[in-house]
Amino acid sequence: MSGHSKWHNIRLRKGKQDAERGKIFTKLAREIIVAAKGGSNPDANVRLRLAIQKAKDNSMPADNIKRAIQRGAGELEGQSFEEVTYEGYGPGGVGVIVECLTDNKNRTYPEVRSIFTKNGGRIAESGSVAWSFNPKGVVSIQREDSITEDAVMEAALEAGAEDVKAEEETFDVITAPEDFGTVRDALEAAGLPIDNADVAMLPQTTVEVTGKDAELTLRLMDLLEDHDDVQNVYANFDIPDEELAAA
Repeated sequence: MSGHSKWHNIRLRKGKQDAERGKIFTKLAREIIVAAKGGSNPDANVRLRLAIQKAKDNSMPADNIKRAIQRGAGELEGQSFEEVTYEGYGPGGVGVIVECLTDNKNRTYPEVRSIFTKNGGRIAESGSVAWSFNPKGVVSIQREDSITEDAVMEAALEAGAEDVKAEEETFDVITAPEDFGTVRDALEAAGLPIDNADVAMLPQTTVEVTGKDAELTLRLMDLLEDHDDVQNVYANFDIPDEELAAA
């Protein structure tokens, strides 16, 4: 996994997102609203099913989930959101993909561009970065003394996963996007403790950054993720563990 993935896990452990749970729920609701446009039945709408599961994983109240589905299906009035993706480069040539859901592209684009330029980066043309990332399902299993890598590997491969990567605090099960839900359900049924699960853009290669570039990169990531219209940020940076831990 990339340094970006390690940073994201450290960010979660430090509670930066927990301190803004309302903002998290807002972003989860937007994802459900957009997904529900393709049908309000999660059994027939894979994207909606995954969005609901992600909301549940983050302890989003059931009433909030229900209202978001109704808004997306047109049963309740509310804002209309548009999907837009921006690509850019961070300090040291780090590739960055920013996925947004916005009700006003004319507001979102200049704000995202400003975050890049003020933190040693720049917006790039569509396609200039995305080619070096692959969409993959990632199910992180919390490491415990009673859980071995072999046990996770056996359960994952039997469920149809592509690979298992051993990280410091998790075993990360990698799947094809279309197999993500099936694999996640199988791992959960096997009694494995799921720490986090999502479909993400994983980099094919990484760019190592240190010192000032590393500091600016992490600031860029934080500001992008904290923007109200930003749903997901993916990057291919690799920063030494000691610098990540101190961030």
